[in-house]
Amino acid sequence: MTATIRRATTDDAVTLAELGRVTFIDAFGHLYTPEDLQAFIDDSHSVDAYARALANPDYALWLAEQDGVAVGYAQAGPCGLPHAEAQAGDGELKRLYLLHSAQNGGVGVALLQVALDWLERDGPRTLWISVWSENYGAQRFYGRHGFQYAGEYEFIVGEQRDREFIYRRKPAGT
Repeated sequence: MTATIRRATTDDAVTLAELGRVTFIDAFGHLYTPEDLQAFIDDSHSVDAYARALANPDYALWLAEQDGVAVGYAQAGPCGLPHAEAQAGDGELKRLYLLHSAQNGGVGVALLQVALDWLERDGPRTLWISVWSENYGAQRFYGRHGFQYAGEYEFIVGEQRDREFIYRRKPAGT
């Protein structure tokens, strides 16, 4: 099933918050206590959090829709990862999430490509992403698109610290 990818607008904050909540819980909810999970969702996947990102010109978000229903999204912006080689001007794919029903059908690749094109709109630059250390499918996915392991850090959700891998894609020719 094909999807339509479109740039999200401030009118999409509610949709993004719901999609962010559902996809994060589906992918990672089993890792956390209910209290830690809810606090993270309330902070990182609130309508206000998405509204702020949508209003910030340094960030962009896209929705993937099938038959008018949101099935995935991507978020990109300046790199904020704690890596010694990350520099001002580097970009980061901050999120790429799909409902299970939309996975393995090309929607993720389409979202990734539109986000990478946006991140490199002014020319090639170093791009970053972080991936949970045990999310092997995502690690293979990003590896197929030129990202390589570059380090790790602790991703904090409430009282829990997860081992998170940092991946980097250097500009072509470097």
